[in-house]
Amino acid sequence: MIPLSAEPARHPWFPVSTCGDSCLGPRGTRRVALLVDAVVVGQRLCRLAAVVCWIVGMLVADEAVARLRHRPRRALRARASGPLLAALGIRVVVDDRRRDPRATGLIVANHISFLDVLALALVSSAHVVAKSDVVDMPVVAGIARRFGVIAVDRGTLRGLPAAVGGVCARLAADSSVIVFPEGTTFCGRTGGEFRPAFFQAAIDAAVPVLPVRLRFLGPDGHAATDPSFIGDDSPLDTLRRVLRARGLTVVVRLEPAEAPGTDRRELARRCERVLSSAESDIDCSLI
Repeated sequence: MIPLSAEPARHPWFPVSTCGDSCLGPRGTRRVALLVDAVVVGQRLCRLAAVVCWIVGMLVADEAVARLRHRPRRALRARASGPLLAALGIRVVVDDRRRDPRATGLIVANHISFLDVLALALVSSAHVVAKSDVVDMPVVAGIARRFGVIAVDRGTLRGLPAAVGGVCARLAADSSVIVFPEGTTFCGRTGGEFRPAFFQAAIDAAVPVLPVRLRFLGPDGHAATDPSFIGDDSPLDTLRRVLRARGLTVVVRLEPAEAPGTDRRELARRCERVLSSAESDIDCSLI
């Protein structure tokens, strides 16, 4: 019998993040600062109230839309994402460098947090591919369903061909799909290697790949790790850090489209290089 505490077997290509609690700084220092700063405590409570109101409002609006069926739920995601990010105290900056803003295709982005989905919803109503273990988490699960997240089990390779085929079908139908090819989250100060599997969907559907660089920045313009979802974090851990942080900005930088080519590994490396160069080329005047 396998102990309940044992982790399921993982294949050799299972994505593992190099980021952990050490990326977040000393927890004790942050707790002391929070206790002695009454202003921060009040700000945190106000943000929490705003988030609760947003969740309740989204549920009510979602039910109304489902009954009226005048608009698909995905069409409301941008309208819902902006207020929630604002309630969390996160300012959004969109740096659009695409040659054709109307282009559709496979959208690939670096992965920092489940909040990435909210930021991307402001620039695309595409479905999002995400790990099933994250999608099934409390708090995240309900939001993920309403945001059209496509769950994929990265713990096994058995279902991967069907998942790639499903993405290919959506792309062939002239619909964009968002994928996080790193396969897991990183703190934002560093990233991971792009896995090539879902790039095959763009090649098979003969559609371009649209790279997007996400960065969460603090008031000093440097990478902020508070919004990251890493190590032993639960969704509530991430939310607690965001609620007590100040001056957070998420920069969504949309790069020019990349031709699909014929080799998914070459395509993955090419897009990884594009986003790596974008990391050191943020226009500070936008922040």
